[in-house]
Amino acid sequence: MRKKPRPKRRYRLRNWREYTTARRQRGSLTLWCDAAALASWVVRERSGRRGRSRTYSDAAITCLLTLQAVFHLSLSATVGFARSVLPHLSRRAAALPIPDEATLSRRRRTLAVALPVRPPPGPLHLVVDTTGLKVYGEGEWKVRQHGWTKHRTWVKLHLAVDADTQELRVVGVTPARVADATYFPTLLAGEAAPLAQVTGDGAYEGRRCYAAVAARPEHPRAVFPPRRERRAGRPPRPRRDRATTRGTYRGYRLHVWQHGNCAAPPLDRDQHVRRIRRVGRRAWKREVGYHRRSLVETAVFRLKTLFGPSVPARSLAAQTTTLRLRAAALNRMTALGMPDSYPVVVA
Repeated sequence: MRKKPRPKRRYRLRNWREYTTARRQRGSLTLWCDAAALASWVVRERSGRRGRSRTYSDAAITCLLTLQAVFHLSLSATVGFARSVLPHLSRRAAALPIPDEATLSRRRRTLAVALPVRPPPGPLHLVVDTTGLKVYGEGEWKVRQHGWTKHRTWVKLHLAVDADTQELRVVGVTPARVADATYFPTLLAGEAAPLAQVTGDGAYEGRRCYAAVAARPEHPRAVFPPRRERRAGRPPRPRRDRATTRGTYRGYRLHVWQHGNCAAPPLDRDQHVRRIRRVGRRAWKREVGYHRRSLVETAVFRLKTLFGPSVPARSLAAQTTTLRLRAAALNRMTALGMPDSYPVVVA
């Protein structure tokens, strides 16, 4: 007999007026074309290299490419949008030249984008995850009807999110063949603020990831769920009573990497394994705050909902710049205001 599905928990907002105002400000042109970008639009000094000097500054290119990401425009439509809108912002903006789409495409490959993040009041609880964005290929409807083909290309977006403010702290872009655990040390090295805990899913459960966290000078705690390993030479046993099979999952057991009588300090993973053996995996997840990892999945959902699930650029350098611009825009939206919700108790 099938059980009835649990009803979805409902939430209400405490700051719906402030949050509505913040959402409306996301479409304001003065938010994305600020006075600092308009003041440094044209480069005055020479570059000192051979060839023609640059006419447009990095702030001008960043401003236009941010408009493209926020309003879902092509490069040609971005140029037309800027030429029709910027003259109405101010008298100074009306006299500014607008770069063409070839200049935007060329400068996008080498543009350095910094994420606007607020200084944390204390050590961070960093949650990490990876998602994929489509570069080109068939859509989901064609795949569902006729199956997938090899003409589908994706890139991986690696994210590190602050669990308290939900800001994107570090963003990395790699080809689809790069594993999550392989890029994790590079992702963690991009965060200079002190860390209290790093939480990720089972894809980061490896010696390389634990070593990268242990190498930090502040010694944060690494929380990655240990994988169940099968004992060598033993077939899987049928599952019986929970009291007699705690720590044994259908022939699988949790093994420690370092024995307790070793002179080295205990590993975070071994501490997790010993605690799971005592209280179980579900209680361990509640104790270490593992469920806060869902906040990075919420950030992935917001990123794909606001900017789309695909990347229009073709080269990896242009894709990296495009995705970093989206992350910077999402952080600015987060700084405007976030919902303050609470669960509704159903009688």
